[in-house]
Amino acid sequence: MIIKTLNMGVFQVNNYIVMDETTKDAALIDAGGDYKMTMAAVKELGCNLKYILNTHAHMDHTAGDEELQRNLGIPIYMHKDDGIIMTAFKESLKMFGMPEYEPPEDITFFEDGAEFRLGNLTIKAVHTPGHTKGGVCYLVEDALFCGDTIFFECVGRTDLYGGDYYQLEDSIKNKIYPLGDDIKLYPGHGCASSIKHEKKNNPYFKA
Repeated sequence: MIIKTLNMGVFQVNNYIVMDETTKDAALIDAGGDYKMTMAAVKELGCNLKYILNTHAHMDHTAGDEELQRNLGIPIYMHKDDGIIMTAFKESLKMFGMPEYEPPEDITFFEDGAEFRLGNLTIKAVHTPGHTKGGVCYLVEDALFCGDTIFFECVGRTDLYGGDYYQLEDSIKNKIYPLGDDIKLYPGHGCASSIKHEKKNNPYFKA
């Protein structure tokens, strides 16, 4: 497995291209809105981008969905509980002073435990509500792409629509930490970490 990190936008969102080395099939986890940067990375890797997996529906993570889908014809996947956030996509862009983007016209919604094939890789969606109702992490081998659920020595905010501190605590302590100390964490913002590090050092939720 090859992981390519793309950091983009005013909110410095981490987008990840995950590629199976044998087949060159790839998925984009979150789409921050820089089409040229994304396509340059796709060309550099020589990969076949199969689909977009959104960790949650906030506009800084989904701003690039529509343009990529329109140009590449690829499907977009998101947990069903975040569909309502997409109905206020343009209003959210204005509220946070982001450039104008169009919302995607076609999103496929899934439930907890959904799996996606990527060549020889299997990507499993783990529903981790708290930052949003439909927030998910994607587990691929020893890597967990955790969106805005947990960061390096920090956690996602819970004061926006759909946020819930106690749900976030449950998601981190009972869904993420039990995956094992060796799991590497690739968050939606900031640097990578590991479950082992966060269990010992995260000031919000230690284990």
